[in-house]
Amino acid sequence: MSFINRASRALHGYPASSKLLVLLTLSSGGIVAYADSQSETAAPTELNQNEFKKKRVVVLGTGWAGTSFLKDLDVSSYDVQLVSPRNYFAFTPLLPSVTCGTVEARSISEPVRNIIKKRNGEIQFYEAECVKIDAANNKVFCKSHFENNMIGSEDFSLEYDYLVVALGAQVNTFNTPGVMENCHFLKELEDAQKLRRSVIDCFEKASIPGLTEEERRTNLHFVVVGGGPTGVEFAAELHDFIQEDLVNIYPVVKDLVKITLIQSGDHILNMFDERISTFAEQKFQRDCIDVQTGCRVVCVSDKEITMKVKSKGEVTSIPHGLVVWSTGISTRPVVKDLMEQIGQANRRVLATNEWLRVKGCENVYALGDCATIDQRKIMDDIASIFKAADKDNSGTLTVQEFQDVVDDILVRYPQLEIYLKNKHLRDVKDLLKDPEGKDIKEVDIEGFKLALSQVDSQAKSLPATAQVAAQQGAYLSRCFNRREHCKDNPEGPQRFVGAGRHSFAPFRYKHLGQFAPLGGEQAAAELPGDWVSIGHSTQWLWYSVYASKQVSWRTRVLLVSDWTRRFIFGRDSSRI
Repeated sequence: MSFINRASRALHGYPASSKLLVLLTLSSGGIVAYADSQSETAAPTELNQNEFKKKRVVVLGTGWAGTSFLKDLDVSSYDVQLVSPRNYFAFTPLLPSVTCGTVEARSISEPVRNIIKKRNGEIQFYEAECVKIDAANNKVFCKSHFENNMIGSEDFSLEYDYLVVALGAQVNTFNTPGVMENCHFLKELEDAQKLRRSVIDCFEKASIPGLTEEERRTNLHFVVVGGGPTGVEFAAELHDFIQEDLVNIYPVVKDLVKITLIQSGDHILNMFDERISTFAEQKFQRDCIDVQTGCRVVCVSDKEITMKVKSKGEVTSIPHGLVVWSTGISTRPVVKDLMEQIGQANRRVLATNEWLRVKGCENVYALGDCATIDQRKIMDDIASIFKAADKDNSGTLTVQEFQDVVDDILVRYPQLEIYLKNKHLRDVKDLLKDPEGKDIKEVDIEGFKLALSQVDSQAKSLPATAQVAAQQGAYLSRCFNRREHCKDNPEGPQRFVGAGRHSFAPFRYKHLGQFAPLGGEQAAAELPGDWVSIGHSTQWLWYSVYASKQVSWRTRVLLVSDWTRRFIFGRDSSRI
């Protein structure tokens, strides 16, 4: 036994291959020596497992922001858990097309479990609704909703190291009486399916014998509240559906149909170029769609909609068969509760910094419609910027000193670039000129403040669109993927308040343009470079872009086949 112990000690410093060779020459003692080798190498393995324990990332929502984040995230570095009451992603810009059967619901939806398939890791998905976020204890509380009675508890909670809130928003009714009870919405895929059935119901009701002509007209009066992209596109889709398909199968009531579009502003599509807004109004007039601008809805009943005409101050009521409410969005209750916890109770929308981190939380991020970026004002840091640029501490700033830090300023404060563009200034050094337009060699702190005093007026909130949400999700996933690398190799701009550099460049939205389908195979587009396109060719561009933006080849093929089917056979009017 002493020989075996001496052999074991002798072999201690040799590699495993040498020890295995000795096993072939030893009999019973070799087993002991090999066992000793195994026991010594096991401890570092356990240590490595604890040392490289993955951080848990909990993602709330399967909309544009959440899905875009998960598609690009390197899940081999994180323990990712996804929570959403819907187990699919919906291509929401095509919801108006679903309402009239131009495309089918399944053609614009992709199962979440197909999207989150990863080779280097695994994402756990739970079909449930987040009912509360406990930011103090890094925990979310969830509740599942299933139609059938399921065995086991419906409530559960998840702890997180990082939380990504991508819950979207809900419809904003502006507390108008009767809206929730008597209006249809167009925010979710279920809304579009319900609306499609209701449109067919209106025509079937109007075809029942025994009704007066006035009752038929009321059943076939479709009212759309909201002149934004969603309301306008639905009105256009509905007009095409009626004129191209329904009048052929409901000939008795074809002359009784009316579509009314109510807009509180002076023009529809007021977020687009004025040329597009004017063209849309003229086209709707030709299509006999009644556009009533400058009207605010004050009440909706099951039979009438009451509105106030701003120019006259009069209150009028009109009968309706169906009302679609599309006037904007508001914050969901679970997000409002989080805002109260972190000191944002006085805000309307959850505020994040330029890196999409929720203000008041170190490890919570918010994307998409549920949040807004609170862009830091350049005047809040003007003294620190001046001090950082004034390297010789002379109390004055030369043009060269300003140019040395201007790249970091442009990245940190994007409103400066917008200001230069709107003022038609070719270079930032043009800011440092006297009132006569002559170059200034040096400027003091007061002159520097005066030169940049109007810059913050260009800071604007980003629109609540799918395009913004998708870009935010892709940006945040890149930050997560490079988190460890950027700790030692920061990629962001210089910190003007504090030392060093930011780990990442702040989020920068790149506007790729926007479409407005107007019916009759015509569309309007506002594209980068202030380019406006209107007409039939723009509609085909719309087809191409929307087909290419699908999340999978499956939905891409289904979508194109739906469009082809509609051209050949028309839209399906079945109430399914």
